[in-house]
Amino acid sequence: MIRLIKRFARNDRGASVIELALVMPFFATMIIGVADISRAYSAKLRLEQAAYRSIEKVQQYRDTSSTFSTISSEATTAATAAGFTSPTVVVDYFLECNGTRQATYNTICAGQTENRWITVDISGTFTPMFASSKWPGSNADGTYTLHGKAGLRTQ
Repeated sequence: MIRLIKRFARNDRGASVIELALVMPFFATMIIGVADISRAYSAKLRLEQAAYRSIEKVQQYRDTSSTFSTISSEATTAATAAGFTSPTVVVDYFLECNGTRQATYNTICAGQTENRWITVDISGTFTPMFASSKWPGSNADGTYTLHGKAGLRTQ
């Protein structure tokens, strides 16, 4: 009997299985983390594409008041089509005179370089596979708020 125990003590054929069992949870966590990060990055790209798609409407219109509602509804529609249930859209028009942002969009920069800009910021909620409020940057329910931004100089 003692010989049998000594023989099993010297045998190392099962050591790799034990090592794999010890390391496997770490590898599984890494794979799930990489999958979640890639899904979040893909969702952010879909939001940015929706923002760019909506900002292309500026090239079709000239009037600020009609364009604002058109861009906002186009951005909401594009983000909803990209898979976000309740996206938040912020459209911002602004005028810069010599690089300084002005209070109103429709003023004239007398003798200065004027640039008119429009930006669209769409925010949506991303839910990871294993949502937890303990992860850095997460909301209280374990989701993340992603932003897709686009800007265009109109003049």
